[in-house]
Amino acid sequence: MATEPSVDPTHAGVGPRFRATVDTLDRIANWTGIVTAWLIIPMTVAVSWEVAARHFFHAPTIWAFDVTYMLYGTHFMLGTAYTLMRIGHVRTDMLYQKWSIRRQNWIDAVGYLFFFFPAMVFFFYYGGIEAWHAWDIGETSDASPWRPIVYPFKAVIPLTAVLLILQGVAEFMKSLYAIRTGRLWVKREMMEIG
Repeated sequence: MATEPSVDPTHAGVGPRFRATVDTLDRIANWTGIVTAWLIIPMTVAVSWEVAARHFFHAPTIWAFDVTYMLYGTHFMLGTAYTLMRIGHVRTDMLYQKWSIRRQNWIDAVGYLFFFFPAMVFFFYYGGIEAWHAWDIGETSDASPWRPIVYPFKAVIPLTAVLLILQGVAEFMKSLYAIRTGRLWVKREMMEIG
């Protein structure tokens, strides 16, 4: 039976600036996760309104589809940094969970440096170009006759990249801490499907 990984809640062995940086970046991700979670309410209202209008009054709306996909997309995108902080993204744990804490975090650190950060910079750059273009031309949606503006929705892409980069820095720092001390920054919850 595997032993419980060691976690030091005081984070002994790191300087106050290191700890403050990780805590600040985690707070940013936590705050954006909480704020983003509230988007589910207007999205649910829009979907419910559409269902009621369509089925009970035979009067479908022209706006509910656009509102729903934009709110859902924003909800999904802006929630990714929070999900990264909570270790909620998909992992292939067949080998990873059997490795030592130091080895796991070496793999994480290398992954962040060579895969995550370059991908997020790419995501920010090209998402920013697309968002800027959408703002510049006052882009509207072609998905429905309502034709709402979509440039605020497209601005979510580079914002998401910035939030992911910030949280990626925090996760990279947590990996460095674990490599150095052999202890996790926080306890990782294992989610099992069964």
